[in-house]
Amino acid sequence: MTSSLEQLKAIGTTVVCDSGDFATIGKYKPQDATTNPSLILAASKKTEYARLMDVAVAYGKDHGKDMDEKVDATLDRLLVEFGKEILQIVPGKVSTEVDARFSFDVEGSINKALHIIELYKEIGIDKSRVLIKLASTWEGIKAAQELQSKHGVNCNLTLMFSLPQAIAAAEAGAYLISPFVGRILDWYKAANKKEYSAQEDPGVKSVQQIFNYYKKYDYKTIVMGASFRSLGEITELAGCDYLTISPNYLEELYNSTDKIPQKLVASDAKNLDIPKRSYIHDEPLFRFDFNEEAMAVEKLREGISKFAADAITLKGILRQKIESA
Repeated sequence: MTSSLEQLKAIGTTVVCDSGDFATIGKYKPQDATTNPSLILAASKKTEYARLMDVAVAYGKDHGKDMDEKVDATLDRLLVEFGKEILQIVPGKVSTEVDARFSFDVEGSINKALHIIELYKEIGIDKSRVLIKLASTWEGIKAAQELQSKHGVNCNLTLMFSLPQAIAAAEAGAYLISPFVGRILDWYKAANKKEYSAQEDPGVKSVQQIFNYYKKYDYKTIVMGASFRSLGEITELAGCDYLTISPNYLEELYNSTDKIPQKLVASDAKNLDIPKRSYIHDEPLFRFDFNEEAMAVEKLREGISKFAADAITLKGILRQKIESA
């Protein structure tokens, strides 16, 4: 019997591994892999990744005028070292995240992204195999627009919780977006004090809405559902362009032979009555419509803060290693 994981791939959904633990990635044969500061922090605490830390620390000691600059250089190199290892396993792309501190800084985001791309280039990895992850703030979206159009750098707009963010990202020409299914569900469960079936899951419905909008209006930006809380959320999005799945759910799909019917069909969207909207040249309208969605506002703020906090924790570990090296 064909595994549920292989069925999902056969439907046309590209499977991406959501992990910084590359030791587990190869088993499931994903096309791509995504990382973020929280995943890298968790992986970096494992002894098998000490050699990557050592390479990054050695690099950081020689780059930067003061300790803060050396730590920043070390973190950037660590992210790239993880990316390099992952790219030896997956045939496609790896997503590497820009520091969340730059979420409201267009130029800072662009400069950091180009620096990461340059670090990859120095170790022989072409930019075509890297996706730069940026938070789906107005500034992150504008940074992605410039990176895509002027520098040919493909971007993954992450921490996405609303249709206005998705529309602006597509208009900006972003290569890929990552709507966060499970975090949307978390908010609604807490707000409404109720449980949701996979079919009525608000996170699932958000991705369905974005997928249908993109297919209705022929946007090429890839929709990649992310941040899952159950297997049901994944199977309800079978047929989505990409799904980035953590190793525990990949294992369940790998070991299951349950049927995975296609739920999202691009051609079906053409017949849907979906009004066209535009934001990319209208920052006030984007901010107003985004602000009307309390869940999206709260989850974006929370996500940026969490990634920033984990990056700070990781920098603290790297600082200690530099000082003791």
